[in-house]
Amino acid sequence: MIRLKDVEMEYPNGTRAIRGISAAIEDGEFVFLVGPSGSGKSTIIKMLTGEEVPTAGRIMINGFSVSNIAERQVPMIRPAVGTSSPVSILIMRRTLGVIFQDFRLIEKKTVYENLEFVMRAVGMPKKEIKQRITYVLQLVGLEKKAENFPSELSGGEQQRVAIARALVNNPATIIADEPT
Repeated sequence: MIRLKDVEMEYPNGTRAIRGISAAIEDGEFVFLVGPSGSGKSTIIKMLTGEEVPTAGRIMINGFSVSNIAERQVPMIRPAVGTSSPVSILIMRRTLGVIFQDFRLIEKKTVYENLEFVMRAVGMPKKEIKQRITYVLQLVGLEKKAENFPSELSGGEQQRVAIARALVNNPATIIADEPT
């Protein structure tokens, strides 16, 4: 479940990206956020993933308050993709899978290692990691590309790796920023 209550976002340069948005998305619902470029769609996604903190209002995702979550707790709700900061607390299964518009794959890691990275961050056992990655790669049709690096893949294949990464920890909620 996702709840936004009177959410506002003003960037340090004075740009007001979001003005008083309230919404409720229940479990099992599919919601599409549409609008012209510059209307705040990506800002909303960044706030949902904890990349941006709203200047006003409250955001709740699956029981977590994103609006006032401590930085060390952000890995509990979303993948720590591309970050080098250590995970300092034992964290539960990811509650949020994110497919970023720019994929955000780690270039120096293979497809398998990109998926393994997000699973290790939550403390998954090695045996479970291998089984789950094999399953998810089959699901997205990339089982033969596990040892390839992102630069060796087409744009569509990179996109499927990003989708696999969002699915690999079996999240309760998936957020996709222009996934197609």
